[in-house]
Amino acid sequence: MNTRLLTLSELLPENVDAALIISNENRRYFTEFVSSLGYLLVTRKEAFLLVDFRYGEAAQKKAKGCTVITFQNFSETLQKLIRENYLHYIMLEGSTFTLNEAARTEAIINEVNASAIKSAELDKIISRMRIVKTAVEVDKIRQAQRITEDALTETLKLVKEGVTERDLALELEYKMRKMGADGISFDLITITGKKTSMPHGVPGNETVKSGDFITFDIGAIVDGYHSDMTRTVALGGVDNEQMRVYNTVLQAQQNGLDAVREGVTCGFVDEAARSYIDQAGFQGCFGHSTGHGVGLEIHEAPAVSPKSDFVLKSGMVITVEPGIYIPNKFGVRIEDMVVVTKDGCINLATMPKELIVL
Repeated sequence: MNTRLLTLSELLPENVDAALIISNENRRYFTEFVSSLGYLLVTRKEAFLLVDFRYGEAAQKKAKGCTVITFQNFSETLQKLIRENYLHYIMLEGSTFTLNEAARTEAIINEVNASAIKSAELDKIISRMRIVKTAVEVDKIRQAQRITEDALTETLKLVKEGVTERDLALELEYKMRKMGADGISFDLITITGKKTSMPHGVPGNETVKSGDFITFDIGAIVDGYHSDMTRTVALGGVDNEQMRVYNTVLQAQQNGLDAVREGVTCGFVDEAARSYIDQAGFQGCFGHSTGHGVGLEIHEAPAVSPKSDFVLKSGMVITVEPGIYIPNKFGVRIEDMVVVTKDGCINLATMPKELIVL
């Protein structure tokens, strides 16, 4: 077994003989092998990656730290492994198995006089492992961030009156892939005008107009690792109200960044950004959390949310993304990804945050 699998085996509760993992991200985290379907059985002494014929040859060549088994019948293969390894209690991922999958898997396990443990404990163990990134993981996230910034820089050259939100999203995705991204982190948010008051507005056929804010909430994937960045720009110019809102968000975001360091709670970081927005007279206009973890998933632990007592540690990668949203008028959000350090944070974003007027 590799280091990650050994660590997982050591962290399993004493009353557990093995863990059964089915999530794509967790299988990739432990074996470095990518597939849309598979089962990772981790015992105290060995790990088995079960895949079907489609992935058998590739898994044999690329999967790390485990024995690869290409199955024709999953039920029979799993039961054989349970018997041969004398497994009695097998823990399932609580957040990944659907009710139907859990019931089916439990029935398979029960047929060989073993028991399935259905709880959130395995998810918590894996989350604690994944939450602190290695230097290699941070480098992949940084590469994804560079692609994101370069693609946005090129796309901003195309912004003019009449360009649709959908066109901007398509251009960004094309440029990210052209620059080496494996894909996009999520459905890119490129919205303009009144739609910017919706934090997760969906790009449509609306066109950019002079005087509008344009929100770009975007990210790329490199070797499975995501980036996440938001920039709000304007076309033609802005009025005093727009400028006041933008500067308020900019300072709130800086306050949040300044609060990040090892040993503080996520709630402390959230409050640093949120209180500034509230005190500026925009209470109730910032309705989402200040940030979240980023890695093999675009949203993962920790949640940088109000009242969260989760303590930050060096090596965690989080976003800081406050915003102000005024319904039927406009909204502003500014977002960076940072690596938590002992004395502060390392900002992975290098793109300027002062308002860009195109």
